[in-house]
Amino acid sequence: MSKTAIRYDEGLREDLNNPEEARAYLNAAIEDGDQEVFLLALRDVAEAKGMSEVARNAHLNRENVYRILSSKGNPQLSSLTALLHSVGLKLAVEVERQVAQTE
Repeated sequence: MSKTAIRYDEGLREDLNNPEEARAYLNAAIEDGDQEVFLLALRDVAEAKGMSEVARNAHLNRENVYRILSSKGNPQLSSLTALLHSVGLKLAVEVERQVAQTE
C-alpha cells in the first residue's frame, strides 16, 4: 500500500470518529441506493471506532459484525440499529421532499 493510501485511510478513520462526519458519510452511502455500499461504509465507521469495542457495545460477536458488514451482509433491523447505536448514530425515516401531499 502506498504512503498516500495509508495517509488517506488514517485521515478517513480520523474523520469518521466525528459523529457528524460519520453521519454524512453514511447518508452519502445510502443515497447511492446500494446496500453493499452502505454496509461497507458502516464497516469503515465501525473500524474507525474500533471493531471490538463496537461489537461489545452492540452486544454482538465481533466475527458476526464483520460478516454483517461484509459486501454480502444482510443484517436484521435489530442488528443494524444496535451497530448504529454503538457508534453514536441512529436510524431515522424522513419524508421525501419531492413527495407533495395532496388533500
